[in-house]
Amino acid sequence: MSSEHILTAVAWPYANGPRHIGHVAGFGVPSDVFSRYQRLAGRNVLMVSGTDEHGTPIQVQADAEGVSARELADRNALVIAKDMQRLGLSYDLFTRTTTKNHYAIAQEIFLGLLANGYVFPQTQLGAISPSTGRTLPDRYIEGTCPICGYPEARGDQCDNCGNQLDPIDLINPRSRINGETPKFVEVEQMMLDLPAFADVLADWLKKQDHWRPNVQRFSLNLLNDLKPRSYTRDLEWGIPIPLDGWRDRPDKRIYVWFDAVVGYLSASIEWAQRSGDPDAWRPWWQDPDSRSYYFMGKDNIVFHAEIWPAMLFGYSGIGAKGGTPGRLGALNRPYEVVSSEFLTMEGRKFSSSRNVVIYVGDMLERYDADSLRYYLAVAGPETQDTDFTWSEFLRRNNDELVAGWGNLVNRTVSMTAKNLGAIPPPDDLTDADHDMLARSRDAFASVGALLERSRQKAAITEVMGVVAAANKYLSDTEPWKLKNSDPARMATVLHVALQVVDDIKTLLTPFLPASSARVHDLVRGPGAWAAMPELVEVPDETAAGSPSYSVLTGEYDTGARWESVPIPVGRPVQPPKPVFTKLDPSIVDEELARLAGG
Repeated sequence: MSSEHILTAVAWPYANGPRHIGHVAGFGVPSDVFSRYQRLAGRNVLMVSGTDEHGTPIQVQADAEGVSARELADRNALVIAKDMQRLGLSYDLFTRTTTKNHYAIAQEIFLGLLANGYVFPQTQLGAISPSTGRTLPDRYIEGTCPICGYPEARGDQCDNCGNQLDPIDLINPRSRINGETPKFVEVEQMMLDLPAFADVLADWLKKQDHWRPNVQRFSLNLLNDLKPRSYTRDLEWGIPIPLDGWRDRPDKRIYVWFDAVVGYLSASIEWAQRSGDPDAWRPWWQDPDSRSYYFMGKDNIVFHAEIWPAMLFGYSGIGAKGGTPGRLGALNRPYEVVSSEFLTMEGRKFSSSRNVVIYVGDMLERYDADSLRYYLAVAGPETQDTDFTWSEFLRRNNDELVAGWGNLVNRTVSMTAKNLGAIPPPDDLTDADHDMLARSRDAFASVGALLERSRQKAAITEVMGVVAAANKYLSDTEPWKLKNSDPARMATVLHVALQVVDDIKTLLTPFLPASSARVHDLVRGPGAWAAMPELVEVPDETAAGSPSYSVLTGEYDTGARWESVPIPVGRPVQPPKPVFTKLDPSIVDEELARLAGG
């Protein structure tokens, strides 16, 4: 088994409200499938993220609710963490950007870039609201894209063509808060000198042939229009700028996007501090043989494939201006940016304001977490936009999980419990037996190879092909007819079927951890299999303004490994309970009515 270090860096959900299933389709489930597989493969995985809690959107919402930005962030951070826990996302640390540790690391990266000459002051035009006098952040200004003509481009980026923008570039700009035309005034900001990284970024990106082709192409195209990017913003709610004349100003903060991407590093450092070894983070960030995978939706590619790598280059002293590494030392760039496309819902774009939404918490109140995880794995937006429909969710659950995998487990374990009471030894194996055992055993290599490349849809489809083959094997061999005529043959068929069920359980563990643990109990008896995250309240020494806060963490190495392990002959087998719940077709109309009714 390999002992290499794998960093799973998961996009930080924004804490202005609960997250919907479109969010977790991009960053949540794919990153957990990947991490659970890598742990099974024997690698040292560090999976980190947290809630992204700064910026004007949270301040605006807090004002509307009559609470402080901190109170709103506290409330939503806990809701989001609980949702991630219930979904079974195996974070080593899921924290927050409002910690003293994160503030310190974000400021350190800024100062390291400044010391190397990659951050400089510049006067530019900034947008303010004529009616309130408040600064309007780029994302709260909409208008027509001057490049492609898209009518709903944002002030920082056009989601249609992907180009970076400034609010002043937009045609007919308007405030998303109240629709008024913003006023542009001169403001001084600190800028990241992105053009100074044009050559090193180009050389680096051209070598990333293991990336999804669309992500690599898109990232290389961004280099055609590199210009300095504002590192600071006129904001009230964010990380102070650690410079004389700036740090005490109430209206200047580090831009939330630059703050959030540093979170991958600061969360790793916080995890190390909590582990009792403050330097434990370094192998994931400084070992040249380690690999870091960043999981997100496609709207985050710019910051993860261009700006964050530039920050890491600059802090490490690499770029047109040279430099020396900051006090943390030279830092690794992303090994892969794993970007998913968008999930829509019943043919429409997710929109909380228009009630076109299914919040993760609401979904998990009504349905099994593994049912949602399965749908997102087998039908999610891995390489193209896909549409969530309730009818398809029902079909996948009932036809594939219940009638396919669940039925295989139920009838195999039930027949064994009823007729034998324990796992039988095999007698002479036929060609059909050998073929079936080889099919499930060989799947570890083929499915593992797909998961290494984050081809999760193909991977789970291949596993379900083994499920179908195993169901056909049982139908062909008809062990229920052999109890009296050929009990030794019946025992052999059930032994083979139980071994295959156990193999499939392991193959499905990255995708369906909770139900795989239940299958493990049926075949091998009670014991740790697929560990789940724990929500832990931590003390205030790292909290910035709160007496304490909650993080997700866990110990996930249960000894399980990505391989076929012989089943324990002679172990008693009990009649099973159904692994999955069959859904009534009426849920489709109920959910569509709920969607229509608000």
